[in-house]
Amino acid sequence: MKFLIVGLGNIGDEYHITRHNIGFQVLDALAKASNICFEDKRYGAVTEYKFKGRTYVLLKPSTYMNLSGKAVNYWLQKENIPVENLLVIVDDLALPLGTLRLRSKGSDGGHNGLKSINEVLGRQDYSRLRFGIGNDFPKGHQVDFVLGEWNAEEKKILETRIPLSIEMIKSFGTIGVQMTMTQFNNK
Repeated sequence: MKFLIVGLGNIGDEYHITRHNIGFQVLDALAKASNICFEDKRYGAVTEYKFKGRTYVLLKPSTYMNLSGKAVNYWLQKENIPVENLLVIVDDLALPLGTLRLRSKGSDGGHNGLKSINEVLGRQDYSRLRFGIGNDFPKGHQVDFVLGEWNAEEKKILETRIPLSIEMIKSFGTIGVQMTMTQFNNK
């Protein structure tokens, strides 16, 4: 069985450790822990992770956030992966920092990466792992916050939440989205 695991983010050093790039950070941590490396390929950095007889195609789109759908659609088709086996990791302002919520479908919630994926795929019924980044910013400064770097206190929270999100990715491929939601959504 094959799965496409997409971490949303923006390419470039200026975005590397920003809140908006948590999808990239999760996949980078999984790759590092598994001693695998990403390769630059069409529409993104890609690698394969094998776990319990499953193949996880890990994708960090190089299309920038607002055009993520193009990369997701290309790799779904190239690898012949059904949408049911797609998991998108995305930052979420509506969730408190470190909160992890797996959903089997949903709206874009104002997130441009999800909006692009919804438009290109023509559907919203794919799984997404929403990683809470909080919303501790003054009115009118949402962009600065989202594109801002993690502070020291936030980085401490990430030390436990990124490994948990990796466990959720593994679980998604082995026991499915519904059982993973039951097992992890309240941790």
